[in-house]
Amino acid sequence: MGVFAYKARDRRGRLVRDTVEGSDPMAVAAALRSQGLLVIEVKEQGIGQKDLLEPFKRVRLGDLVVFTRQLATMINAGLPIVRALHILAEQTTNKKLRDVVEKVRADVEAGMALSEALERHPEVFGRLYVEMVRAGEVGGVLDQVLLRVASQLEKDQELRRKIKSALAYPAVVLVAAVLAAAFMLIFIVPIFARMFEDLGGTLPLPTRIAMGVSDLLTGFGGLALAGALAGGGFLFVRWIRTEEGRKVWGRAVLRIPLRIGDTVQKGVLARFARTLGSLVAAGVPILQAIEITATSSGNWVVENALLKSRDAIREGQPLHRPLEGEGVFPPMVTRMVAIGEETGDLEGMLGKIADFYESEVEAAVKALTSIIEPVMIVVVGGIVGGIIISMYLPMFRIFELIE
Repeated sequence: MGVFAYKARDRRGRLVRDTVEGSDPMAVAAALRSQGLLVIEVKEQGIGQKDLLEPFKRVRLGDLVVFTRQLATMINAGLPIVRALHILAEQTTNKKLRDVVEKVRADVEAGMALSEALERHPEVFGRLYVEMVRAGEVGGVLDQVLLRVASQLEKDQELRRKIKSALAYPAVVLVAAVLAAAFMLIFIVPIFARMFEDLGGTLPLPTRIAMGVSDLLTGFGGLALAGALAGGGFLFVRWIRTEEGRKVWGRAVLRIPLRIGDTVQKGVLARFARTLGSLVAAGVPILQAIEITATSSGNWVVENALLKSRDAIREGQPLHRPLEGEGVFPPMVTRMVAIGEETGDLEGMLGKIADFYESEVEAAVKALTSIIEPVMIVVVGGIVGGIIISMYLPMFRIFELIE
């Protein structure tokens, strides 16, 4: 028996975090589901070197895509699942993935279904992955579903890359500006400060501010400031993992100016449509598909809206009705969902929504770069230029006195 930390949602959609004893993650997840909880994550707790190094042993999304495509190809070619998993375990270069695949192979060889074996490793195979595989097993189209899973992962990876590229440029420029300002305040300003002390007299306010910040950074105040920033960052990360933090951050990130929030929203909508469409196409029941889509949306606002929609659908409403009432999804999305429900091609319409918003993200990233570039130039120029001007103001006054 071990101790497992789990994250789940109750019948009202509230996030629940706790620990429980169990024999393995799969048994714990089954016990939690029997209590009416929607299981999001189950991880074994422990101490020692293995646990300390575990965060550094991750499976890259690209490796998982390759594994999934190769497994689909082998199953389509007629290879038994156990044999296919054995071959893939030998070929995989990622040690973490190789160890997990070997454990999955052993479980399948012992008589366990592939979806159940994958479910025992939630740190590698998410709920979306597991449920689509389970639907493929039930429908007898496992190879086709695995190819769809691989495509879903690739689309998700590309979407994340586009959004990160939109945010990377301003972040890099801002960090460079802060480092340049810190260098000037720590090494350049003290030289001017000593010169001004020798000259005497009253210094201009901007100069006194720059010298005060310089004294703070070069003394023990700098260490205190660094500690405060590190502590603040740690507390912030812990806070956004709480229910209230996820709620506030989920709303705030969609309201970031300079079209950044708009780009993030389009990315979230694309992910919602792609995920739900893939689950519906794989044969996952709609209520379960919405729950999985909600927990994998990556944004509290969309997650909360989908969980409310699930309750409305359970009462007999069509999907587009509760989506319209939440005010999160644009009219185009709800109308296309309504058309998909009327024509019986919901997965097709969701795919078109995803394609549209993915192209919108790509266009928004290009537009965002052209908007942010001049803004960042002004910001960097203001920071560095302000420090330089504050140092030269006393010299201008000295020149006036000499004249």
